[in-house]
Amino acid sequence: MDIAVKVGILGATGAVGQRFVQLLEGHPWFKIAELTASDRSAGRTYEEAAKWQLDRDVPPAISRLVIKPTVPDINCRIVFSSLPASEAVDVEARFAEAGYVVVSNSSAFRMDPSVPLLIPEVNPDHLELVRGQSTFASGGMIVTNPNCSTVGLVSALKPLHDAFGLQAVQVTTMQALSGAGYPGVPSLDAVANVIPFISGEEEKLEAEPLKLLGSIDDGEVKQAAFRVSAQCNRVPVIDGHLLCVSTKFGRRAAPGEVAEALRSYVVPESVRRLPSAPAEFIHVFDDDDSPQPRRHVDLGEGMTVSVGRIRSCPINDVRFVVLVHNTVRGAAGGAILNAELLSASGVLRSAS
Repeated sequence: MDIAVKVGILGATGAVGQRFVQLLEGHPWFKIAELTASDRSAGRTYEEAAKWQLDRDVPPAISRLVIKPTVPDINCRIVFSSLPASEAVDVEARFAEAGYVVVSNSSAFRMDPSVPLLIPEVNPDHLELVRGQSTFASGGMIVTNPNCSTVGLVSALKPLHDAFGLQAVQVTTMQALSGAGYPGVPSLDAVANVIPFISGEEEKLEAEPLKLLGSIDDGEVKQAAFRVSAQCNRVPVIDGHLLCVSTKFGRRAAPGEVAEALRSYVVPESVRRLPSAPAEFIHVFDDDDSPQPRRHVDLGEGMTVSVGRIRSCPINDVRFVVLVHNTVRGAAGGAILNAELLSASGVLRSAS
């Protein structure tokens, strides 16, 4: 891409907004041109307004950018949204109506029939749904990435659904504290404790995989037919959601066959060439004690999904453990990859 596309970040001072800033620094296709946040931050520089939480410093050029109100009057083509769903349902719609390309990490429009819910390595063909959005003719559209736990689950399920057919999935999550944002979970709740409830999380984990693994039929998603049962927990880990998964297949498969299906899954060539796509989409561990968040969450610069402990299940067919970096692959990094797919696919050029 010869000229970098100007992008903005909605909700730039929050935890996911900061991850967008970090991951977009030096991006070969996109250049941060605008940052927006709440009224109390608007008019201040990013350095002044953002309580920076990440390990590397704020990029100097970004630290001096002045934050603007979150209204569709900013100078960019693509906006990355890290807004809470309660705000996003109105704000993202207004940006799309004004002709912006909205690449959202919010749950507000994930299950809208005309909005693609994307993991590029899994369902890139779903991108075509944007052509059915009422705003497409004027250049506006909304594309979403899944819930941070759903990303890990579906990345592991896709090769297995293709190979064996899924009938039922049981999943128990152990989700990192960073998934709750900042300041997040109070310390007296989080330290030396597990919280067996995350509002709305189980519902997302049970619904989103069926859309992601569905097929496009006459411009609509025909949802996958298997069932998902989810239980979600918050645990005292900084980054990295761990999922314990048990699967029932349409045809029986041994653990070795499952491992081979995961290892041999072929990512579409058009996706492999995208700047943020990891060299290894799924990493399969053979040792008994992997994956672990502290040791493995940064594989593929946080974009690789790890799978391990693949073994027979006495109730279903096969069980295994999945690890996903919740703020990279599961949030900002996944959204950036979606925007890259949009740019490479020609959809942006075909929109007015």
